[in-house]
Amino acid sequence: MKKNYNYKRRKLYLPEYGRHIQEMVDSLLQIDDRRERNRQARAVIAVMGNLNPLLRDTADFTHKLWDHLFIMSDFQLDVDSPYPRPSRQELTVTPRRMPYSQDRIALKHYGKYVGRMIRTLAGERRPETVARTVDNLARYMRTKSYEYNQEHPNNEVIIKDIKRMSGGGIVIDEVALNNLRSDYKQHLPARPQKNQQRPQQRALQKNRNPHPNPHPGQHVNRYQKNGPRHNSQK
Repeated sequence: MKKNYNYKRRKLYLPEYGRHIQEMVDSLLQIDDRRERNRQARAVIAVMGNLNPLLRDTADFTHKLWDHLFIMSDFQLDVDSPYPRPSRQELTVTPRRMPYSQDRIALKHYGKYVGRMIRTLAGERRPETVARTVDNLARYMRTKSYEYNQEHPNNEVIIKDIKRMSGGGIVIDEVALNNLRSDYKQHLPARPQKNQQRPQQRALQKNRNPHPNPHPGQHVNRYQKNGPRHNSQK
C-alpha cells in the first residue's frame, strides 16, 4: 500500500480549514460551467461557515469567508462573489517600518520622561515654575529610586542626578529638598512572633478566664454550686 504523508503534500494556504476543504476549493477550478461553479462555490462557503455556526450569518464573517475562498484558490477562482474580489497585492502589502528611538537613557530607574522633563525645565525662564516642578520631580525621583533600590536615596544623590540630567542648568535648593518626604512604601512594623503576644491580647485572654485554677493539678467544676450531689435511696 502506498503511504501518503502530509509532509509530502503541498502546503495549505489556510491550514485552519483543513485539507478536505482545500481539496473542495481545488475541485472548483476544474468546473467549466460557470453556473455550476457558482453553485458549488456557495456550497463550499456554507461548509466553511459550519466551522463557526454562530458567526456564519453575519455580514462581516460572510465577507471574510469569500476572501478566504479566493485565497485558498490562489486568486485563480472565477466566480460571482457578492463582495469585491480581493487581489494579491492588497493582501500582501508590506507594512510600514516603525521608527524606533535610539536615545540612550542615562538613569534607567528614573525613566525616559523624567530626563526629558528636566531638560525642558532647563530652558524655562520663570523661576517659580521651575522650583514648583522640580519639587514634584524630586519627590517622584525618590519614589522611583526606592522602588528600584528598596531604600530611600540621599538628597545629595537626587541633587546630583538633577544637575547631571539638566546639564548644570537647574540648581535645586537642598534646604527645600530636605523638607520633602516620600510617603511611598513606608516601612511597616515587624510582626510579632508566634510565641509572643501583644499586651492587648494577653489582657483580653485574662478577662475571658475570671476564675483560674487555684493549683495547676486541681480541677474545679464550675457547674456544682452547692457541692456534690448524692443519690439518696428511699
